[in-house]
Amino acid sequence: MDDFEDLYNYLDSDSDGTVNIKEFQEGLEDLGVTQSMERGKKIFNTGDTNKDGMLDFEEFMKYLKDHEKKMKLAFKSLDKNNDGKIEALEIVDALKTLGIDISENQAQLILQSIDVDGTMTVDWDEWRNHFLFNPAADIEEIIRFWKHSTGIDIGDSLTIPDEFTKEEKLSGQWWRQLLAGGVAGAVSRTSTAPLDRLKVMMQVHGSKSNKMNLAGGFQQMVKEGGIRSLWRGNGTNVIKIAPETAVKFWAYEQYKKLLTEEGQQVGTVERFISGSMAGATAQTFIYPMEVIKTRLAVSKTGQYSGIFDCAKKILKHESLGAFYKGYVPNLLGIIPYAGIDLAVYELLKKHWLDNFAKDTVNPGVVVLLGCGALSSTCGQLASYPLALVRTRMQAQAMLEGTPQLNMVGLFRRILAKEGVRGLYRGITPNFMKVLPAVGISYVVYENMKQTLGIAQK
Repeated sequence: MDDFEDLYNYLDSDSDGTVNIKEFQEGLEDLGVTQSMERGKKIFNTGDTNKDGMLDFEEFMKYLKDHEKKMKLAFKSLDKNNDGKIEALEIVDALKTLGIDISENQAQLILQSIDVDGTMTVDWDEWRNHFLFNPAADIEEIIRFWKHSTGIDIGDSLTIPDEFTKEEKLSGQWWRQLLAGGVAGAVSRTSTAPLDRLKVMMQVHGSKSNKMNLAGGFQQMVKEGGIRSLWRGNGTNVIKIAPETAVKFWAYEQYKKLLTEEGQQVGTVERFISGSMAGATAQTFIYPMEVIKTRLAVSKTGQYSGIFDCAKKILKHESLGAFYKGYVPNLLGIIPYAGIDLAVYELLKKHWLDNFAKDTVNPGVVVLLGCGALSSTCGQLASYPLALVRTRMQAQAMLEGTPQLNMVGLFRRILAKEGVRGLYRGITPNFMKVLPAVGISYVVYENMKQTLGIAQK
């Protein structure tokens, strides 16, 4: 196309002076500009400022001019040495600011997907032509595909907090994303609550003599308290999302400032340390709710009338210290979980970029969700024995005739009576809930982002 007017006329296939969404999507696909109808729809909706379902020439030109300004800013933010070209090392540096480490070879793959003349550098014309109909507004959106997002909730509270840019913080987009993640977590946890309760029951009551399996466990719970009992303790699990997310996000920002000098990039190691410390801070704050959740999950019908009744009875019959039983193994569990989750995700990301990134660095939703699910599963596998000991310590006071052991004592007792397998009781329902939790969480998260007006255009 010689100019924007020719392009517009080409898109206006019925020559009526306006372009509807069908013409726009099909025209862009025919030109090979976009590979997905969804992307065409997002661009169209952005350009259609009067929301009449048609794109006139003025709207079309305004979209292109506004978008070109943003692309120019993105180009300049990458072109650190101001030579009018983007090189591989500049891509590496840009990704580092988002906490994503890639090699120079991987950065060259990114350049290859934009570079038309084969110089292994990208000038302004190449950049503009490539991103003209890419709805990404700035460089951080363009290269953010690989962000390990906590919008995906698997029901555990040990994930590293999300990264937010200065623009997101100033515009207030960060709290909308946290809200979207919180709602996604609530729906996801509620959907998988029966598996979560079964896991807790198996952790507390499972032993060599009482080999509780999946079917038997569900039957036992339904027989004792009916179908509704499968969700016992879920209310607490949902309520604690908001305060925990808020404290974790605030603490993460503070720890990042302490560990990095002003203007310094936050690397993977700093992100891990800051995230682990933020997780520990948030857990300290909401831990009594973790204890209440466990007590409700293993309780018999009628034992507690709700969250407040449970808290009142713990305080009356035990002491304030009971609200922090299992706190040490819980805290220790954050480090292997967060560390392995982050390390496996980085490893999977590197493998994909090295072996499958031919003409794009965007791996797509399925790959990202798969990497997220696999890395969090590995993290759970590493921290599970600590999680089991934590749960047993939280519930010990409810089990008659059971000695009140500390962390080391419980480890010894489990190993002596049940062997290493005893440290992994309940892991099957725990793993079973990962895929549905990730899937449900992602779908709700994306829908919430659209509802709150923060879906990427």
